Amino acid sequence: MKFEATYIKHELQFLKPARTSRSEMKTHDAYYVTLKNGNASGTGEASPLKGLSIDSVDDFELKLKAFCAQINEGIHPLDLDFEKFPSVRFALECALKEMNNTANHILFDTDFTRGKGIPINGLVWMDSKDEMLKQSFKKVEEGFNCIKFKVGALDFDEECKMLETFRKKHSSSKVEIRLDANGAFKNDEALRQLNELSRFGVHSIEQPIKPKQSEIMQEICAKSKIPVALDEELIGIDVMTEGKKLLQLIKPAYIILKPTLLGGFVLSEQWIKYADELTIAWWATSALESNIGLNAISQWTSGFDNRLPQGLGTGSLYTNNILSPLVVKNGFIFYDVNKSWQNTI
Repeated sequence: MKFEATYIKHELQFLKPARTSRSEMKTHDAYYVTLKNGNASGTGEASPLKGLSIDSVDDFELKLKAFCAQINEGIHPLDLDFEKFPSVRFALECALKEMNNTANHILFDTDFTRGKGIPINGLVWMDSKDEMLKQSFKKVEEGFNCIKFKVGALDFDEECKMLETFRKKHSSSKVEIRLDANGAFKNDEALRQLNELSRFGVHSIEQPIKPKQSEIMQEICAKSKIPVALDEELIGIDVMTEGKKLLQLIKPAYIILKPTLLGGFVLSEQWIKYADELTIAWWATSALESNIGLNAISQWTSGFDNRLPQGLGTGSLYTNNILSPLVVKNGFIFYDVNKSWQNTI
């Protein structure tokens, strides 16, 4: 079977700069890769994140062109060497999945694509303490009972005051708090800070210190009063040869799966297999994809019996996102079967 591969670049514009403890983003490049074979076609999204994805390199578009050329010469899309380009593998996996279905942008036939919602967390982006509190209170008013705060960029005492103020209004029995440090805490201060933050009834914290420090992370996971979730720690790891050893060593409570950054669904499912064997829980999170990638990840996630809130609420971040049937309401993401896709790809 020979495929025809093409791509389109789309520069996504943030409604307001998206800040983490690492950086600030105003735009995000998405590449929509389409595969065709006769009358069948499918589209996937490759959108590596600068400073995080291992394939966020200056010559990414040149490499994507080369991948498409190899496919057009007759190489099967999944026979290419994606070791350093996980987002391209993800995009091509999605395109192939869509080709196997007759409905537009349906990759997995699940209850989600028939209208059942997936619980998600409400994400609070980095800002001043007062602005982050406004965001968090608004998220609760919108129906979210799990709020995720990005931390690590403000003064630590200010972040504690912010969480204290939030907890005075919303108890841990009613609203869950997740934290995401994006590796911002210093190695010698992390445990003290985590134990201080635990008094706010925190469900978990993602990536408290920078990745690739396995022994230090192991100690933090063992001693922290807040359960630790690995995120950046998984990026760039060969799950087939190193994944289980990493999880056995660090012993986190949770792992965060971002298929764009981990090389697609097959490799993400290998992480799930190892996590299940080691009684480590997980949830899926978007990596700021447009609605094309977000739709694919949501459909894939819905195929698992995972009742934890997922990190799939990023579709409203952009001024020029692809119009889609994805709708966020009352703390859930839905695929509204009565809405249509924007026909521009």
